[in-house]
Amino acid sequence: MTPAAETPTVAVCQLDPADDTWWTSAIFYQIYPRSFSDLNGDGVGDLAGVIDKLGYLELLGVDAIWLSPIMRSPMADHGYDVSDPRDIDPLFGDLATFDTLIAEAHDRDLRVTMDLVPNHTSDQHEWFVEALASEPGSAARERYIFRDGRGEDGDEPPNNWLSIFGGPAWTRVPDPDGTPGQWYMHIFAAEQPDLNWENPEVFDDLEKTLRFWLDRGVDGFRIDVAHGMAKPVDLPDMDVEAAGLLQNSDDDPRFNNYAVHDIHRKIRKVIDEYPGAANVGEIWVDDNERFAEYLRPDELHLGFNFRLAKADFDPDAIRGAIENSLDSVLSVGGTPTWTLSNHDVDREVTRYGRLTDGATIDVDLGILRARAMALVELALPGTVFIYNGAELGLPNADLPDEVLQDPVWERSGHTERGRDACRVPLPWEGFEPPFGFSSTPRTWLPIPDSWGRFTVEAQLEDIGSTLSLYRQAIEIRYERPEFDGDTVEWYGAPEGCLAFRRSVGHLVCALNTSDVPVQLPPGEVLLSSYPLIDGQLAPNSAAWLV
Repeated sequence: MTPAAETPTVAVCQLDPADDTWWTSAIFYQIYPRSFSDLNGDGVGDLAGVIDKLGYLELLGVDAIWLSPIMRSPMADHGYDVSDPRDIDPLFGDLATFDTLIAEAHDRDLRVTMDLVPNHTSDQHEWFVEALASEPGSAARERYIFRDGRGEDGDEPPNNWLSIFGGPAWTRVPDPDGTPGQWYMHIFAAEQPDLNWENPEVFDDLEKTLRFWLDRGVDGFRIDVAHGMAKPVDLPDMDVEAAGLLQNSDDDPRFNNYAVHDIHRKIRKVIDEYPGAANVGEIWVDDNERFAEYLRPDELHLGFNFRLAKADFDPDAIRGAIENSLDSVLSVGGTPTWTLSNHDVDREVTRYGRLTDGATIDVDLGILRARAMALVELALPGTVFIYNGAELGLPNADLPDEVLQDPVWERSGHTERGRDACRVPLPWEGFEPPFGFSSTPRTWLPIPDSWGRFTVEAQLEDIGSTLSLYRQAIEIRYERPEFDGDTVEWYGAPEGCLAFRRSVGHLVCALNTSDVPVQLPPGEVLLSSYPLIDGQLAPNSAAWLV
């Protein structure tokens, strides 16, 4: 793995070891590194590009950045297939550049968190290469989940599990002598073999990885597939009819097995040795009681809750998502989290702009509604995650088939387009692609010609822009005492509307999803997502009042 000489001789502290609650009200900004800023001109974003834009992030007002995977990887799943978890992939830079990023971010009071991928490795990881060259039952194979096949000749998979990306979750490999041999499990792509977390070597290696990055000053981790890792011993068949691509249910045997909590407790023990560090888990679990178990005091600090991102632009759906998200952490005294988008789901502008025919997208309508939901999200108690580009009002990009790269596209037999449309590089300046993202127009995914209206340059000095709205909202959120309180109280509201108040500070947030202006609750308007109409809240808009 990474040579010991590349580990810092003197450990670097986290931004503020004395502050062990910063994450309870923080605003995280998710950077998808491939698409944020490209400084070396190869068409792919890099760490130097992130460093170059730290001033922008400071201006935006966020507390922390979360870097999607930057570890060494063959990029079969754009970094979520890690071949060396203790090195930076050359596509993004090197360890020296990463250390500079940590130092310069900390100088600007920005924390740096990074993706951790403990469920699986790349098929090019040295462990898996060794496993393929070894006999069944060997110590090398015990690090992964190898099984004999079913059927008379072992030519059927060990069970009927499907990959999240489509197709079977098992691939058969030849034995060292070349004859057909065992099958290995991959809940994701075939290039991402699942680790065997019953093997103590697996956690021992993860601990080395945790300490490697924490000693460099990383302020925490986002744990990919945090409800995964542990598998049931008997590997029972799943309900194939209920399965869908890029999703799972609570009774899915591939995920949310109770043994996963012991893994999180071990991770937390390491994290707790680094004051000021915190971790957040990607948890696709709907049942509130089961979700809360991940947030017990000796497990995760935070758990991603996606209910608000999945809710339609409808007051009942939005209120239900908020109430459920607050209830899901109440039993363990946890912190609620809020997000409207990330690298795995459609951007909010596209979701909210989708008309009733299901195919037509009204981008301008989507922007109005996304601006309103940004105020709803930022008015809520807890931690907020902003996906890069949301602050610019970016929609999904309409990409031609021939440029798609998400493994879902191939594994679904070209029936599912995957997630590329929400991963297109950000527009920074100018009037034509690549809009300042790179010095080459041949970016890893093409940027639409129409995105000139969304550039940072076009929005920065425009007080009515989405970027300006985010900047104002974030500043007000930090400055005003009215945002105090861990719960919300609901107001009565006209049809098509909702209103809530923070329990202690008494900030009021009102949302109008109807197509007519409505009367606002009493109070002084601090901020609105769209100008008031004769003192009333405009359609598809929200406002804050005190």
